[in-house]
Amino acid sequence: MMDGRCDELRKVGYTNFFVSILIIIGILFSYLLQHYRIISRGTSEGISPYFVLLGVTSANSQFGNILVLPQSRADIGCCKEVSPFECAAGLLGIAQIGVQWICFGIILVLFLVFFRREDADVDEDELELDPDQPTWRTAIGVAVLCLVHGLFVVIISASFALGAPDYLGAWANVLGIMSAALAAIQYLPQIWITYKLKHAGSLSIPMMCVQTPGGFLFAGSLAARLGWAGWSSWGVYVLTAVMQGIVLTMAIGYEWPSHQARSLTPERPAYSRRTTPRGLPSPGPYSAHLQAYAETQEEIEQALDRESVQGLGENQPLLAPNGIGSSGVR
Repeated sequence: MMDGRCDELRKVGYTNFFVSILIIIGILFSYLLQHYRIISRGTSEGISPYFVLLGVTSANSQFGNILVLPQSRADIGCCKEVSPFECAAGLLGIAQIGVQWICFGIILVLFLVFFRREDADVDEDELELDPDQPTWRTAIGVAVLCLVHGLFVVIISASFALGAPDYLGAWANVLGIMSAALAAIQYLPQIWITYKLKHAGSLSIPMMCVQTPGGFLFAGSLAARLGWAGWSSWGVYVLTAVMQGIVLTMAIGYEWPSHQARSLTPERPAYSRRTTPRGLPSPGPYSAHLQAYAETQEEIEQALDRESVQGLGENQPLLAPNGIGSSGVR
């Protein structure tokens, strides 16, 4: 098998090579969109903790699967006999899954760092008010389970590699089935959260727009490299792309009408007391909360006129122009 794989690596398919490079760039770009979405909003609100748990554990299993597959181990061993370029081209499949594993791990970290931040830049109507909302204890539990699962995959894989290498192929299939099962239900909790919130929250729609078609392309690239023997590696991405497409359709369906409503609603004019054409000695009943009484520039002028007239007739010091005390002006 080693000799056959080395001969295949020497026959570099440049089309598949450039497609694989494009996939790696697409994976990085799409996940950076999701990372930016969480950081820019200052919250991971709207992302299900169980979606993160299933995604990370599925990525752990998938990365372990690709590393212990006989084809992958043969490709790694052939790097001693082929040129560096042929070696790099042959290991791009492993690199793709490794990059995705790292990027999803970063989502886990951001999910914890920005978990329900009070100072998040989120509209009040988007805040999750459901009493069943995830707690900080749930988030910590998700992180612990992800770490334990990752260590479990590493320890078992290393044990088979050192003590019983003949069983690595079977262990690779177990990891592949585990990854496929986790990926198949990965988006179910996210579908439920998105349906309940009626908005995408911190889930990035542009990321899903890139990843949904990219998932099918990724699966095709791996299938071309590993063949039907590697079904446990590329099959999971077909399932993931289908489920992600469902979430994407829901998110667009919820966000598009609200975006149109916001675009049709006229914005209130920016108001600053420093740019007001007249100065008042202190905030009055209108100027203190002008946004509650005025929307257009004409209404702003009318509100300030009313406040000036009331100030001239006021016998109390708060609204009287020219200082403290009774103005004596009526």
